[in-house]
Amino acid sequence: MNTFMNVEDLGNLQEALAEAMEIKKNRFAYQHLGKNKTLLMIFFNNSLRTRLSTQKAAMNLGMNVIVLDVNAGAWKLETECGVIMDGDKSEHLLEAIPVMASYCDIIGVRSFAGLTDRKYDYEETVFQQFVKHSGKPVFAMETATVHPLQAFADLITIEEHKTKKRPKVVLTWAPHCKALPQAVPNSFAEWMNKADVDFVITHPHGYELDPKFTGSARVEYDQMKALEGADFVYAKNWSCPGVTNPEDYGKILSKDMAWTIDEKHMAVTDNGKFMHCLPVRRGLIVTDDVIESPNSLVIPEAANREISAEVVIKRMLE
Repeated sequence: MNTFMNVEDLGNLQEALAEAMEIKKNRFAYQHLGKNKTLLMIFFNNSLRTRLSTQKAAMNLGMNVIVLDVNAGAWKLETECGVIMDGDKSEHLLEAIPVMASYCDIIGVRSFAGLTDRKYDYEETVFQQFVKHSGKPVFAMETATVHPLQAFADLITIEEHKTKKRPKVVLTWAPHCKALPQAVPNSFAEWMNKADVDFVITHPHGYELDPKFTGSARVEYDQMKALEGADFVYAKNWSCPGVTNPEDYGKILSKDMAWTIDEKHMAVTDNGKFMHCLPVRRGLIVTDDVIESPNSLVIPEAANREISAEVVIKRMLE
């Protein structure tokens, strides 16, 4: 595996899940794979779970790790092609990438959507330049449109906590004070479509995710109806994906607090488990009583980020 960005890159999903469970029993069984190998983690944006979990996963595999925060100590990088660099950006990504690649064996890249140019974001301009110009295996630590390490960890968590063979999983939009990317819901939808679950997406009109991620997933605009009988409730905000109205891309179309997940919402589920990728805005996405309840999986979900990253890096080393 030379590139990891989408669920298809992982191959057979059941085999990947079995491998994840095996690794969870012994996280240090494959240290020989990473001996004298170096992982370079490049962050264009802030991170807590992704940074810590991915670094820990690489260390579990015996790797050396270099972390570069592009916006804290490095030269400002130009990502556009064909520009006159007479602004505040001193180095172009086309020179920086092969230089960075010369110091490592595998590269992890984290770069968010700008939310102003849909074409630029959905073409994954920054991530694809690393794939094209580094000559090294590259994996996504969240990009403009996807967050596969998170979605893989989400699926591991569902597998561990499900009480029926084919659980009902609901991805629900929730309000937020800032315009957020669609990377997490995109990947969650993509991975749930490949899993053996009854998957439903619910959101206000105008927030339709790109069909290349949602596929044939059922969309229900009535949130309470969608949540009925749910085994897992995955709450997440996202800004307008611009599918039906491209001019609205990246905009906040609603701040309807009726979509905030509270006890009333969870009461119509089948003793549903609450999930969120974190960080979460309490009182906007979810109420305190829900996220602090015994049915909240946000902490084990975050812990599984180490496992999802270790499976991916292990396969790249192999």
